[in-house]
Parts: sequence; structure tokens; C-alpha cells
Amino acid sequence: MKHHIVVLTGAGISAESGIKTFRDADGLWEGHDVMEVASPRGFANNPKLVLDFYNQRRKQLKEVQPNAAHSALIDLEKNYDVTVITQNVDDLHERAGSSNVIHLHGELFKARSTITNEVVLWKNDLNLGMVCKAGYQLRPDIVWFGEDVPLMETAIDITQKANVLIIIGTSMQVYPAASLLNYAHLDTPIYFIDPKPTINNNENRHIHVIAKKATQGVPILVADLIDKEF
Repeated sequence: MKHHIVVLTGAGISAESGIKTFRDADGLWEGHDVMEVASPRGFANNPKLVLDFYNQRRKQLKEVQPNAAHSALIDLEKNYDVTVITQNVDDLHERAGSSNVIHLHGELFKARSTITNEVVLWKNDLNLGMVCKAGYQLRPDIVWFGEDVPLMETAIDITQKANVLIIIGTSMQVYPAASLLNYAHLDTPIYFIDPKPTINNNENRHIHVIAKKATQGVPILVADLIDKEF
């Protein structure tokens, strides 16, 4: 049986493809307070602003490509059973070729009914007046601040079964996603790849810190894990 490797990815891996993140800019995302464009209250106060904001994010996503870190994970998948749990709402993992991706915070190329929760594929602009089959306004299928994370229990179950956990490009400050680390078994090797690592090895965990950008650190780690053939 192949070993099961779980990969938790954050904004850092997508940033190297050109997708901007708000965590490095004092809480501003493309000039907006994140609560204006990523919360139920923001949507209720100004739905047009929120829809326009995500229309721009969709357009930007179409202009970028997966990078070397995304591609390296495909090489890993050729040798192991790999599940990617991502906090990112882009589709770069899928475009690179990852076959098993869980989007904790939703997907930019999907829309959801504000009432029925019907989810549909959506790659173009989403505007006021665009509705689901039941006639209710559609919204981005994004988990906003203050909303539950529907796939969290699934992610916890998968992490508990991991033989290896790899964490890439995340500040480990966004909860509940950051808590997944605690669900890995104490003897599970954990690799943390980030140029500004926020966690360190300790006596209770087998944490290996690789203080590099995703495009540098992931290919190195993947080559090492493939050579191990554990």
C-alpha cells in the first residue's frame, strides 16, 4: 500500500504564480478592507462591490499559471497517495494535474445560491440579477470570515490518516485550517515550507522546517521523499 501524504497549502504557493494575498498588506486586499469583500456583512451591505471584487479575482486567475511547486506535487503523486488540502480558492493545483484536492475555503470558479446553497460552475462575471434554478441571487462559492468551513471535518479525518504531512506557504494563522496540524499523529513527520517559517521543531513533534519559497523548497522535498521510497 502506498504511503498517504497530506499536503496543506496556503497563499504562499499561489503568490509565486502572481496571485495577490491580503495577509502581507495590513489586512487590505486589492485596496479593500477584507471584511468589506469577504464577509456576509460586507455582501449584505454592498453586494455589487463584492461581486465586482470577485469578478476581478476571476479575471486575474485566468491570467496566471501553476508554478514549479504545483508541478512538483504531481511528481509526488506519481509515487504516493497524495491529498492536497488547500486554503486557496484558485484552481492552480487542478490545472497542474493534482487529482485529489480539497478546497477548505471554496472555489473562485464556482457560484452558490444565497438561499438554497446550490453550487454551479462559474468562470465568468457574476452580477446582480444572476440567479440559481430556484430564482435566488448567486454569490461566490467562497467561505467568508464568520462562516463555517463545511469540509473541515473531512480535512481532519484525512489528516489523521496521514503518514506524512507537508505544509506549504501558510502563516498558520487562519483558523480552523491552521488547527489541522494538531490532528496529525505525534509520530507523523511534518515538513513546513515557507520563507518566513512561523513554527519550529519541538520535542513533541517531528517538524522539519525548510525556510524557502514554495518554488524552491517543494521540488527539493519531493525529490528527497521520492528517493526515500518509504
